[in-house]
Amino acid sequence: METQSSAIKRNYETIVILNPDLAEDSQKALFQKNKSILKDFGGEFFSLDSWGKRKLANPIGKFTRGVYFHGTFEAEPDAIKELERTMRISDDVLRFSHTRLDERTTLSKYMETFKSALEETNKREKEREEKFKARKAAMANRKERRN
Repeated sequence: METQSSAIKRNYETIVILNPDLAEDSQKALFQKNKSILKDFGGEFFSLDSWGKRKLANPIGKFTRGVYFHGTFEAEPDAIKELERTMRISDDVLRFSHTRLDERTTLSKYMETFKSALEETNKREKEREEKFKARKAAMANRKERRN
């Protein structure tokens, strides 16, 4: 008995970093192409969020910034191969990553958990920034008193 692993749909998460100079129309065209590839393989996108332009941790070629996208979708493993092939060919894609998600969790539950964790991280980051500003102001006050 032989089972076809390509007939099984699985949940995936993707992070895509695009050229920061790429026009919004070109970004949309790229993701429309990806959606059509998924449909051809019987899959579908669940969500696609733009995180905007961000500084890269390490330069990629001549780029120090990139436009980040996060998405979740359901697809067969063969669809991932095709998506990765087309992304490697495109000069507009700086980096990409596809990760298979746990099958025991639905995509909607995963996104709910992901977004709450993202909110918590943003909250902590804002608290750190406020503490840093307070310390900086205190240091400025000390310097003024000394003078």
